[in-house]
Amino acid sequence: MPAEPMPEDTGQETRPGGGGSLTWLWILIGAALLTQTSLNLVRPLVSYKVIALGGDAAAVGLVAAVYAMLPVVAALWLGRLSDRRSSLTGLVVAGALLLAAAAVFLALAPDLLWLGAASVVLGMGHLVFTIAGQSAIARYAPVGHLDAGFGWFTAAFSGGQLLGPLLAGLLLGHGLESSGSARMAAINSALFLAAGIAAAAVPLMFAYRPGPRRTLDGQPAAGNATAAPPVETALQILRRPGVAWNMLAAMALLATIDILVAFLPLLAEERGVAPLVVGTLLAVRACASIVSRLMISQLLQRFSRYQLLIASLLGAGAALLFTPLLLENFWAAAVSLAIGGLLLGLGQPLTMSLITQAVLPQSRGAALALRLLGNRVGQVVFPLAAGLLAAPLGPAGAIWFACLVLGGAGAAKLVHRR
Repeated sequence: MPAEPMPEDTGQETRPGGGGSLTWLWILIGAALLTQTSLNLVRPLVSYKVIALGGDAAAVGLVAAVYAMLPVVAALWLGRLSDRRSSLTGLVVAGALLLAAAAVFLALAPDLLWLGAASVVLGMGHLVFTIAGQSAIARYAPVGHLDAGFGWFTAAFSGGQLLGPLLAGLLLGHGLESSGSARMAAINSALFLAAGIAAAAVPLMFAYRPGPRRTLDGQPAAGNATAAPPVETALQILRRPGVAWNMLAAMALLATIDILVAFLPLLAEERGVAPLVVGTLLAVRACASIVSRLMISQLLQRFSRYQLLIASLLGAGAALLFTPLLLENFWAAAVSLAIGGLLLGLGQPLTMSLITQAVLPQSRGAALALRLLGNRVGQVVFPLAAGLLAAPLGPAGAIWFACLVLGGAGAAKLVHRR
């Protein structure tokens, strides 16, 4: 079968590929699975490397926060860029290359300062890829298939969140030593592997080169003409009904996942739980999120988006409260993370759909970027706060703080709704 190009922007609400083909979506999902496997292989390894370099819980929180700092500045600009570009393939490729480069820099990092700088590159790569992928779905998926499209895309992210920590656990094995040359060598080898996995997304995308750009009426555009810019400002987007609250919900959900990835390895080191067990538990959480995201279409036939989002926030917060207490009992901790993962998995694609439908078609990339901007602010503020709490209360306090954030976001929506 001949290679099919990724669809081009016609400025109209057309089906993907012009003829209804979803090949572009499966390509995007494949690239997402590779890049997110790489990213989530790297994230636990960063925590272990911080420990190996002599860092403490506060250092883990700081490195997790700087991962999001540059993306906070660049998110909205990238969203506007994605709205103007006729092809999003280049942005997807750029995101994959940045992730690969970041993993190499992390492997070569000799100290915490270099580690923090490489984490900034890692966060930027994740942001570029995510904005490009979300914008493609918002642009090309039929309105009735937005939830399914975002569900599959975020399921690929959960697939990476499953495979990455599992690989990290397998590569580090059962060794409980937190420092030493052997531990450092194992961490750095795993980081180089992560770089190769992210780079593998590049030829996948280049196998489907986009065709000529098109104008708003669907005709081929001359030269490098771009589509008309979005008509809504960031403030106008935020003022649209439901946008600000859905951004808050997305922020709480993503921050919880980040805090689990960053602080569960630290809690495990404190309790004498092997990296392989931690990787398996994080994989259980991610697997549960995949299941719920693939079931979104069926769940929406029985429940509203509002009901599912409230359940995602309040239910996940309640389930994850027990994880620090049960960590030394593998099966009990796995049940806690599985329930939490099922509920966490619902929220992200639902917030994407709700925000996409709340704004004008020309502003969807910017609106989704604004949502990611909120996520990145949460990824800076919440891990820092979690790290500060972990200093006096231990790593368990960081996870309980994430549960409190989830409960607060859900309660705020319930009060606002009434």
